[in-house]
Amino acid sequence: MAILRRAAAVTALTAAGLLVLSGCAQSSTSSEASSSDSAAKPTASAALPSPFDGDPVTVALVRQSGAGDFFEAWGAGAAAQAEFANIDLQVTDARNDNAKQASDLEQAIAAKPDAIIVDHGQTDTIQPLITKAVDAGIPVIVYDLALTDTDGVITTSQSDASMAEGVLKQLVADVGQGAKVGYVSATGFAPLDRRAEVWNKVVADNDLDVVFSTGKVSESTATDNIPLVDAALKQNPDVKAIFAPYDEITKGAVQAVIQNNLQSSVKVYGIDISNADLEVITAEGSPWVATSATDPAAVGAGVVRALALSLAGQLDETDVQFPAITITQDFLAENKVTNVKELRAAEPSLALDDVVVADWLPAVSE
Repeated sequence: MAILRRAAAVTALTAAGLLVLSGCAQSSTSSEASSSDSAAKPTASAALPSPFDGDPVTVALVRQSGAGDFFEAWGAGAAAQAEFANIDLQVTDARNDNAKQASDLEQAIAAKPDAIIVDHGQTDTIQPLITKAVDAGIPVIVYDLALTDTDGVITTSQSDASMAEGVLKQLVADVGQGAKVGYVSATGFAPLDRRAEVWNKVVADNDLDVVFSTGKVSESTATDNIPLVDAALKQNPDVKAIFAPYDEITKGAVQAVIQNNLQSSVKVYGIDISNADLEVITAEGSPWVATSATDPAAVGAGVVRALALSLAGQLDETDVQFPAITITQDFLAENKVTNVKELRAAEPSLALDDVVVADWLPAVSE
């Protein structure tokens, strides 16, 4: 019964993530900011500079998010930082519809905002439109989007290489070189492709035996990966570890391990963190033993800060990476961490309060 209850909990968490985002196809600052109203307001030690010291600066945020509260938290962080900086953030979300994201970006360019943020997306769909926006004189910043031409664009991302390196170092330490492992991911997504490069190197360097490779990203990523991993585990029940480098995929892998009653012998390693993820990791007997992550709300806020500093003429770089940390199940237990707020207290570096900040633009906090 305990196993069934844990399995039901994971399924419920997955469903909750989908329900939370089901109405987010298009939103505005006011709707996304509502989830961060309870956030502690940071204090600036200087007045807002031009162009933020007059009418609100209009910024279009063109998103390509998926299911899961990582994306919700990222959006809430961006909205909270935008409000602090006197930015009117106009948000659209294509939700895995490449054609819609292209249309959203076309409309944003036509509206001639003061700047555009593009959050995720497919290179071949979005690159021509980003070039069009730059040619129109609109400042552009992108997050986790692989571009073939970055001229005139500020790029931002989590440090995907360090994220994968950190959690895979833990995997090898736990199961040893030459172990049988599984890989659950997808191609064509910039962060996943960058993490895949590290995975391939770690596999080669440690002679890991990859007995299955599967996975997909969809509107219901966690749910849709359960049968894929379930089938792989039925064929390879002696696998020792699974690397699933995106939290929605990780949750699907965890559910499949539990369904096969393999949680005592199969360890799962993921990337990203959220309240729902923490509930899964800290559940009794959970196979999810380590993850590498940033705080998505802090990253969303950081992208907005990078844009704001650029518009104020105070950003000295064109590529901004947000550092991550590796979080183990043991660390969470030792520090009695059950949610992201408690995790921030245990690991303050997650707040990114020293990354792309200024005296007039501190990091938002919760």
